[in-house]
Amino acid sequence: MGRRGSTSDEAAFHAAYDEVLRGWPVEVSGRDVPTPYGSTRVNVCGPEDGTPLVLLPGGGTTSAVWFANVGELAAAHRVYAVDLIGDYGRSVHDGAPLRGTGDLTAWLDALLDGLGLDRVRLCGHSYGAWIALRYALHAPRRVDGLALLDPVQCFARMSGRYLLHAVLTSLKPAAERPRAFHRWETGGDPEDPVWRAFLDSTAVAKRSKVLPMPRPGKDALRACSVPALVCLADRSRAHDAPRVAAAARRLMPGAQVVTLPGASHHSVPTERPAGLNRLLVDFFA
Repeated sequence: MGRRGSTSDEAAFHAAYDEVLRGWPVEVSGRDVPTPYGSTRVNVCGPEDGTPLVLLPGGGTTSAVWFANVGELAAAHRVYAVDLIGDYGRSVHDGAPLRGTGDLTAWLDALLDGLGLDRVRLCGHSYGAWIALRYALHAPRRVDGLALLDPVQCFARMSGRYLLHAVLTSLKPAAERPRAFHRWETGGDPEDPVWRAFLDSTAVAKRSKVLPMPRPGKDALRACSVPALVCLADRSRAHDAPRVAAAARRLMPGAQVVTLPGASHHSVPTERPAGLNRLLVDFFA
């Protein structure tokens, strides 16, 4: 089931996770939702009668990553920030195995059912964006709007250099890996000290399985009728942003495609979030 740290390591990770949540600018409550794949932690905020908005984080960042965005998103939305099943966080993958894309869409179906949500808006970053897009293709009737933040393996392939650097980073001592990868991709350390401490803590956290990410078929993308925003980081090292933008416009001609100047893949959505927040609020409005 993947790397497991000691009890003290896990306690340190969860303490860092909770410290990020304490800094959220809105009141947040945690819910553990049973699914066939295990218990899924969802951090909920915003008005109870707000439009449901589900946030799916990038791999290795957990629901806590939205600390710089939830303040504005929760003004009009009931926000459900999810810890991805199989990844770091407080979700517990102790049920059915994760074998492929179909399991992730089935998990998300069960999660929305457990939350009592028939229709939602979806926003995902990186791996979470790939899951969000896959879900919108699987169940378009349940998705009223789709925001994809520097999505990987959705419209074009990931950078070979990025994948190679991920492998090389894995050869470093565990405690150095999260910070080293972030520094290589963004050019520096995270600005927020609490978030920086959380990323450091992921070196000793555990995950069960992050799945391979096959790209959706071209015909499926062209047939997608869900209103979509594709927001790319112009300094992303995960892929070639201009190539991804061109492919997104070609494959989903109804989508709004925007590039965030000065942003890198790992800095979305945490660094200098004002521009991103305006885009999301305007799009979902």
